[in-house]
Amino acid sequence: MDFLLEPLRNLVDSQLFVSAHVLIIAVHVILLGVAYLVYLERKISSYIQDRLGPNRVGFDFGLPFLKVLSTDGPFKGLWGLGQPLADGIKFLLKEDYTPTKADKALFTLAPIVIIVPALIGFAIIPWGGVWEMPPIGDVPIVGPIGEWLFGPIGGEEVLVAGANVNVGVVYLLAVASLGVYGVTLGGWASNSKYSFLGGLRATAQMISYEIPLGLSLLAVLLLVGTVLPHAIIEHQAANGWLVISQPLACLLFFICALAEANRAPFDNAEAEQELVGGYHTEYSSMRFALFFLAEYAHMVTGAAFFVLLFLGGYHLPLNWAGVDLLSPENTTMAGMIAKILVFAGKVAFINCFQMVIRWTLPRLRYDQVMMLGWQTLIPVSLGVVVMTSVMVAFGWTGIFPMLAANAGAIIVVYLCQTLLPRSTSNQRVRLYGSRFHPASGTIGLTRPTNPVALEDRPIQGTDPAPA
Repeated sequence: MDFLLEPLRNLVDSQLFVSAHVLIIAVHVILLGVAYLVYLERKISSYIQDRLGPNRVGFDFGLPFLKVLSTDGPFKGLWGLGQPLADGIKFLLKEDYTPTKADKALFTLAPIVIIVPALIGFAIIPWGGVWEMPPIGDVPIVGPIGEWLFGPIGGEEVLVAGANVNVGVVYLLAVASLGVYGVTLGGWASNSKYSFLGGLRATAQMISYEIPLGLSLLAVLLLVGTVLPHAIIEHQAANGWLVISQPLACLLFFICALAEANRAPFDNAEAEQELVGGYHTEYSSMRFALFFLAEYAHMVTGAAFFVLLFLGGYHLPLNWAGVDLLSPENTTMAGMIAKILVFAGKVAFINCFQMVIRWTLPRLRYDQVMMLGWQTLIPVSLGVVVMTSVMVAFGWTGIFPMLAANAGAIIVVYLCQTLLPRSTSNQRVRLYGSRFHPASGTIGLTRPTNPVALEDRPIQGTDPAPA
C-alpha cells in the first residue's frame, strides 16, 4: 500500500493540503449562502415595502412524519428559514422544458458556462490570511492516519486561500469576465427574440463596464504596488483602508461590480417590462435556477473582491485583551478563525447593501446605462488612474494626500460637467395635474380633498367624539 501512496506524498505539500480543504469548504458554504441570500433578499425587500416576507416554511416541508415533530415544535415556521430548501425541491421537481427550435446543446451548456466562473473566482481570496500550520501528526483530529496518508506535512506558514498564485487579482478579473459567455449563449440558443435581446444587452453592458472596472482596479494596484491579494490586505493594515485614500476608485468599482453581476439598477438584460424575463425567458427547472445561483454567486465573489481591495479584507483595528487577532502578523489558529469570520461578515454586509440598492433605486433605461458607462465612468476612471500615477510618482501616497487629490478630482469632474452641453432629449415635460412637474401657472394637487379621506380614524370620521 505504501508504494501506491508514495507519489501522493511527494505531490501534496502544506499549501496544497490547506488550499484543497479551503476550496471544498468554500464551495459548499457559498452554495448554501447563495440559497439563503435569496431568502435574505426577500426579507429585506419585504421590510422596505412594509411586508412580512417569508415566514411560514420551516424545516418540515409539509411532510406528515416531520409535521408530527414540528407541530408547535422547533421545526415549525422558524422565521421561514426552510423557504430556500423548499424552492430548491420545487426547481428539482419541475418539468425541464426545451423549446422546439432551440439549439439544444448550447441551450444546456449556457447555465453551466455561467455558473462555473462564479464558483471558481473566489479561489484567490485569502479568507484567513497566513496560518502557522502545525505538523499534521500533532493535530488530534487527523493524527497518525493523516500523516500515513499525506506524509510529514505542516510545521510551516500557509495561506488560507483556495489558490496561492502570483497573478492574484488578475486571475479573478479574467475569470469574472467569462460569465458573459453563459448569458450570450443562453440568449442566442433559446431562439427567442426576447432572450436574444437580453443577451445582446448583457454583452454590451459587460464589455462597457469592464473598462472602468479594470481602470479603477489599476488605480489600486498602482498605489499598492502588488497584485498579490494578501499583500494588498497587509498594505491596508499598515497604511489604512483604501476606501479612505481612494474613494473615487471605490465608488467606480462598486458601480461596475453591480453592472457586471447584472444587479439593479443595471439589470436591463432581464427587464420584465420589455423582455419578459430576458436571456433566461425560455428556461425552466434547475437550468433556470442555475442562472439565479450564478447571479448571487457573482454577488458573493464581487463583494469579496471589493472587501479585499477597499475594506481591508479580514483586517479590523481591534484588540481583544491586548491581542490583535486580525493583524496580518497573527498566524495562530484563533487568528485564522477570527479573520475568516470578519471577512465573511464584511462580505455579508456588502451583499445586504446591494440588496437595499436594488429595492431603492429604479432600473435605468438601457440608453442611460450606456451613457453612464461611456460618458461618465470611463472618463472619470481614466482621470483617477492619471491622478494616482502622479501622486505615486511624487511619493504622496499617504491617506491625507490621496484624500485631498480625490477631493480635487471630484471638483474637476463637477466643473467639467457644468461646461459640457446638456442633452434635451430626456428632459421632463410639464403636465397639467402633475404633482412634481406641473404646467406653468398651475399647482399639482394629488392628495384627496374629502375630509373623511384625510382622517386618521376612518371609523370615527370627522365627527367630534360624543360628550
